[in-house]
Amino acid sequence: QVQLVESGGGLVQAGGSLRLSCAASGRPFTNYVMGWFRQAPGREREFVAGISRSGDSTATADSAKGRFTISRDNAKNTVYLQMNSLKPEDTAVYYCAASINPFGLVVRTTGLYNYWGQGTQVTVSS
Repeated sequence: QVQLVESGGGLVQAGGSLRLSCAASGRPFTNYVMGWFRQAPGREREFVAGISRSGDSTATADSAKGRFTISRDNAKNTVYLQMNSLKPEDTAVYYCAASINPFGLVVRTTGLYNYWGQGTQVTVSS
């Protein structure tokens, strides 16, 4: 089992930036494909970005392309989400998740992620 703790959320004006971090503990971090998801009030949880175990492959939702970048530091057991040019519609609780994926594929489906953090609130004001 792996424990995930997100940090870095907060209140920012539209056009601003935030960097979210997710620290993992427990089993070897390199066992997991990592992902970031978000959930706004009244909406389903949605995929934002994912990264392979080695970090050499990533995927990003269309809504985040060109603005958000996922990365990981396996030496620090941490995955990051750099968010630039933030918009009010980015307001949500952001969750870090880990996937035990036998083929190491970057997956976008919530059901394929085995472990979740508690979430961190991101609020973008207009």
